Amino acid sequence: MDIRKVKKLIELLEESGIAEIEIKEGEEAVRISRMPTGGYLTHMQAPMMQAAPPPPALAAPAAPAVGAVPAAPARHANEHVVAAPMVGTFYASASPGAKAFVEIGSEVKEGQVLCIIEAMKMMNQIESDKAGKVTAIMATNGDPVEFGQPLFVIE
Repeated sequence: MDIRKVKKLIELLEESGIAEIEIKEGEEAVRISRMPTGGYLTHMQAPMMQAAPPPPALAAPAAPAVGAVPAAPARHANEHVVAAPMVGTFYASASPGAKAFVEIGSEVKEGQVLCIIEAMKMMNQIESDKAGKVTAIMATNGDPVEFGQPLFVIE
């Protein structure tokens, strides 16, 4: 199996938050897992005659919480939240050196591009579904976003 495919699988595993992936191509197979082998799962498979102490914590590199969404401040009745329509990476501008599509205080029209979400190497423009003023941007450039995660508040 090509090492580039293995690296891409590792990236997908990290971005998606799934624990394990296994791919088979003909006679070749690769399994990539976030869980160390012989760890917690082995203890779960053994018959339980008595309550066993929990397994010791395994040292692992700290990873950002995939489903973590910042707490939303109180909203007014006339505020509209634009949520992420897909899982991917949030980009506030078209390219790294370019000006952001919108900023807090920007007036937007319905259909105006607010940001880009990169998913599977595809750049998806996210458009405003309401005209108004951007009062909050709830994602940071380059951060992963989840489906339904609030991105903008438009008043």
